[in-house]
Amino acid sequence: MKMDQKHPDQEDKVDVDQQEDVIYSPDDVIEVIDLDDGSNADVLSSEMADVDIEESYDADIDDVDGAMGGDDEESMEDLTDDSDLVLRKHQSNVFSVSIDPATGTLGVTGGEDDKAYLWNLVEGTVMFECTGHKDSVTCVGFNHDSTMVATGDMSGLINVWRVQDGSSIWSFEASDLEWMEWHHSAPVLLAGTSDGMTWMWKVPSGELKTFQGPSCQATCGQWLPDGKRACVGYDDGVVKIWDLKTGAGQFTLSDGDAHKSSVTCLDCHHDNTLIATGSTDVTCRLINSHNGKVLGIIDAGDQQQEGANAEDSIESVAFSPSLQLLATGSLNGMLGIWDVPTQVLRHNCKQTGIVKLKWDPTGPLVYTVSLDGLIRLWDGRSGNLASHWSGHHAEILDFDVSRDGSTLVTASGDGSTRVFHMHRPDR
Repeated sequence: MKMDQKHPDQEDKVDVDQQEDVIYSPDDVIEVIDLDDGSNADVLSSEMADVDIEESYDADIDDVDGAMGGDDEESMEDLTDDSDLVLRKHQSNVFSVSIDPATGTLGVTGGEDDKAYLWNLVEGTVMFECTGHKDSVTCVGFNHDSTMVATGDMSGLINVWRVQDGSSIWSFEASDLEWMEWHHSAPVLLAGTSDGMTWMWKVPSGELKTFQGPSCQATCGQWLPDGKRACVGYDDGVVKIWDLKTGAGQFTLSDGDAHKSSVTCLDCHHDNTLIATGSTDVTCRLINSHNGKVLGIIDAGDQQQEGANAEDSIESVAFSPSLQLLATGSLNGMLGIWDVPTQVLRHNCKQTGIVKLKWDPTGPLVYTVSLDGLIRLWDGRSGNLASHWSGHHAEILDFDVSRDGSTLVTASGDGSTRVFHMHRPDR
């Protein structure tokens, strides 16, 4: 594996400029979406903690593999179920799940059966069904104060519901939906579609701005911490930062700087300066969000496997909220923990194919969910496997963690949603 390959034109260390803390209010964001300037549409602030560089560690997961007893369906049926609640309502694959940010007691799920449900995660009961979808519900999420929940299906139909009483308060039909995300402090919804468009709505008024990207899928996107720009990745490898007020692209990462194939995932650092992007080209790029400069190119897949480049891809990337670390997860099962300033691989944690990863919001720990149906918890400082949980009989397709880190909810190809209360040694 190439553990710290960098772009030949870049310096050895990431230069993160000191930025003033970004301060904004919901009124600022509402102004951003002022429609007077037409349509079309760029992100990060605070210091990172110092971390000592440690030697790369190859995690031993024999104990976990033993718990699984192999990958066949029969062995998965014999798994111990570590979940506290099993939510069964969907008739096939559950594709998406989200926990409400305000209380951590509500969840929303979407599935292949064209259904979405709002759940009480304490009692395990359905509060209401989100009706009217015409295709698989692949995107779900609560707004910042958990008063509204949005559900979106593959055909492009997005519905927003009032959490208090389950009433439908807004609906819109775009082209085929790729992703969807609420703003972190205002009732504004952002989404990307298969025709390269990024859409931004005020909810429930429905005021709209659109931002036209390349003529290919807008595969992933995220609000930047300043709340006034968005980063979007595209199927052709291009990355764009959109200024949401002017409708202009702040910069476009293309040509020699772009990924060689589809951008699959991205994350924006809380310092409002760094962006990490992952791709089917099995690399991760570190980008300065203010000038578009590529600060490093990381080979983040399992380069040691024969034919890995043909089958592998980076499925998830995330910055640690407290340390100078970046986690990358690949389809071939490589969890990489990277030192951000030097782009050196600190820990190499091998497991079954990673679908998604998230840092624990309360400490230096990172969760991964995988094709083998296991949840794993890794220590980002040592690279050690801290714990794991089982229960699903098929791959985990999505998961979410509550803001206080106490609850984790999974969505699986076995048709179930499972709720885990995180009883961990560090708590």
